[in-house]
Amino acid sequence: MPSTLEHPRTATYWLGYGACALAGCFWGTGFYFGKIVLAEMGVGHMVLYRFFFACIGLLPFALRHRPHLNAREWRLLLIASFFGIPVQYLVQFYGLSLTTVSHASLMVGSMPVLLGAAATLFAGERLDRVGWAALVSSTIGVALIVLGGQHSPAGNGPSLVGDLLVLAALMVSLFWILMNKRLMQRHSPAVITVYGVYSGAIMIAVWVLLQDGPPPVRGVPLAAWLASAASGLFCTAGSTLLWNWGIHHVPASRAAVFLNIEPMLGSYLGVELLGDHLGPWAWIGGILILAAAITLTTRPHGIDVSGVME
Repeated sequence: MPSTLEHPRTATYWLGYGACALAGCFWGTGFYFGKIVLAEMGVGHMVLYRFFFACIGLLPFALRHRPHLNAREWRLLLIASFFGIPVQYLVQFYGLSLTTVSHASLMVGSMPVLLGAAATLFAGERLDRVGWAALVSSTIGVALIVLGGQHSPAGNGPSLVGDLLVLAALMVSLFWILMNKRLMQRHSPAVITVYGVYSGAIMIAVWVLLQDGPPPVRGVPLAAWLASAASGLFCTAGSTLLWNWGIHHVPASRAAVFLNIEPMLGSYLGVELLGDHLGPWAWIGGILILAAAITLTTRPHGIDVSGVME
């Protein structure tokens, strides 16, 4: 019989996985909302409004949680925020403007394997053969979903430059994720999330205002405002809070599989927006992703949590 001390840890694991899964769902709608806003304004202004609404959503947490970081930790947070927010988001959405949603989603599908490898190589986590097989399986599932759709020939086609920019943004996000996880060993996920997003939002504001000028206000339709608000509140503030809280309690290499929810849901919404349909390969891909998630979340945790749990 397990002792009573084991139950809170087991419940925390499940809550951690649930938080990561919900974050993946929120991130999965980001391309959909972004597409609505991009029809009315440029990349820089779209990203700026996204983080404006994210900062509003995080304001209650900022008022409740005060940072107690030392000088070195502030430097790490600012460096991570610089790469994780202005660099990642501006590069990613600029790349998206040069390629198709299907190709961008396929690039995002490589994120779990990249994160699993990075967490194993640089964060001291361990992932056995079954874990690696699950991550690879889930990524193959994303590829089947993206490539299985009948995409409309109308619109801009894919480009190597756009695909590589999206992939470069994913590589940058690895640094952000692992640095946040390191900082959360000493500070709460809320503190790292709030002050990381606020710092990155200030950097984005400075860059966009200097490069593109003030964002449009008049003449922006209600649909674009609602999409911007949803993108900031759910796809940025809510998802980042949930993700940081989740990987604070579960290994990043295991949580990585839930990142595949983003391209799975994003590609589905993209196909719907383009008037296409999901074929049998897409359903097979969904089954592979679900199987990988179940495999990683139901196996024993004792083999790969070193350096993660305090």
